[in-house]
Amino acid sequence: MQEILQKAKLWLTDTFDAATQKEINDLIATNSDDLVDRFYKNTEFGTGGMRGVMGAGTNRINKYTLGKATQGLSNYLREVYTNKEIKVAIAYDCRHNSKAFATLVAEILSANNIKSFVFEDLRPTPELSFAVNYLDCHAGIVLTASHNPPEYNGYKVYWTDGGQIVPPQDQKIIAEVNSLDFSDINFTKNEALITYVGSEVDEAFWKASIASGTFDIKGREDVKIVFTSLHGTSIKLIPEVLKRAGYTQVHIVEEQAEPNGDFPTVDSPNPEEPAALAMAIDLANKIDADIVIGTDPDSDRLGIAIRDLNGDMKLLNGNQTMSVMTDFLIQQWEKQGKLNGKQFIGSTIVSTNLVNEIAASYGVETKVGLTGFKWIAKMIKDHPELDFIGGGEESFGFMVGDFVRDKDAVTSTLLACEILADAKAKGSSFYKELLGIYTKHSFYKEHLVSLVKKGMQGAEEIKQMLIDLRNNPLAEIDGEKVTYVNDYKTSVRTNILTGETTEITIPKSNVLIYETEKGTKVACRPSGTEPKIKFYISVQDTLDTIEDTEKVETILDTRIQRIIKQLGV
Repeated sequence: MQEILQKAKLWLTDTFDAATQKEINDLIATNSDDLVDRFYKNTEFGTGGMRGVMGAGTNRINKYTLGKATQGLSNYLREVYTNKEIKVAIAYDCRHNSKAFATLVAEILSANNIKSFVFEDLRPTPELSFAVNYLDCHAGIVLTASHNPPEYNGYKVYWTDGGQIVPPQDQKIIAEVNSLDFSDINFTKNEALITYVGSEVDEAFWKASIASGTFDIKGREDVKIVFTSLHGTSIKLIPEVLKRAGYTQVHIVEEQAEPNGDFPTVDSPNPEEPAALAMAIDLANKIDADIVIGTDPDSDRLGIAIRDLNGDMKLLNGNQTMSVMTDFLIQQWEKQGKLNGKQFIGSTIVSTNLVNEIAASYGVETKVGLTGFKWIAKMIKDHPELDFIGGGEESFGFMVGDFVRDKDAVTSTLLACEILADAKAKGSSFYKELLGIYTKHSFYKEHLVSLVKKGMQGAEEIKQMLIDLRNNPLAEIDGEKVTYVNDYKTSVRTNILTGETTEITIPKSNVLIYETEKGTKVACRPSGTEPKIKFYISVQDTLDTIEDTEKVETILDTRIQRIIKQLGV
């Protein structure tokens, strides 16, 4: 506790403003337990950047932690781009303080003689990724905490290709940030280096989105869509892009259309959570809509509900959505005569293997990386000789083409509607297209278990759970022999039956994945953006006919529940 107190008292010096000093003084005076959580560690870049609860302290998002990150980034940019006019694009979401933080970041950049293009109002994260290239910037920054609770905010950094920073830039920037004291932040702004942007970039983005996300199909006017922005940024782009593409029956959940950092109508603004789409589904049932689409606050993730075989609304998980999207996209490339063996799909180690099977059936390669779209963006950058068709991950994100280098709920919403319109025109449905994929390949069913472990004690518990899984590996899962253990921390893939080991060639990460003899997969990893440990369970079975769907799904669900019980999670 004494060490924590010493760190806290450093925030009572003249380096920090009066409001910050008062906030820390009050915590010290009341001997608040919150003081430990605020100072036991520093905020760090994870799989989605720097994210945390807002407030004073080193383990919080505030003008000083963001300022230090921006000062470090400024120093690195000036080191890399010597004797050049350096330009950075900046966007922000609907969260409390996002606009103020964006202004602060622009001012610090200007103090370091770096020009910034700041969006005049909130905008989706994929538009920021697009803007980096469109405005010929050297980097980009977006102030967002994605789908986290209202008390959170965050900061994501993008590089010259429009993708989030990856090695070696990320570690070099982090080293630069860690070398600084808070007193090194230059807050002396130069207004002449700050430019505000908006409609011009919107227009360019809409055109690029429609070019990538629409195809030669009929029946758009017959599709009835319910859309909710969940109080987030997508209201700025999605209704307009759908209108321009020819979708005339778009019904917006008005109660959730107004951007609001409190997210007053939902417990969590996360389209992965069924409750987040409840109001949209109610509206869909009232007007007999074909599809429900909801996006998270910064509009990079989307959740979809479609009509099942009984006509009821069914929520799809991220693996199901990316499977249908992948199959449809490759089909369109094939129809256009564009497949020549030099294309690829992007996926992640915790996403469904069904995507790999789909791509392989068309002769298309699937490149698999760590969790996070920055790794898919890196695939595109590392393989300019190949065409990128699309890519996704199980956490409700998808990217269509490479004009954006991050998950893009705007263009993915458009793609989902294209799939539905095409299916409906052919007498099929979105759900029947998914079931057709299952009968062609295999019926995959996935389930995610997330355990929240907050604070310093929670971090230790997460660490220990992974240590235990490594030291006491599972020999069987639901009666199936474990055949392979993939340890991404040590970069070793071990054949449990023979003892043979092979090297895992993607970057190291604290992830452990078990595979069984019958294709069951269990992955475990700590979240890079939330105080959670996640268990990803995937099972599969043959689906001979669509009529057997309910029976096979029940079998798979039962297997998943047995595995959850076995894992004790």
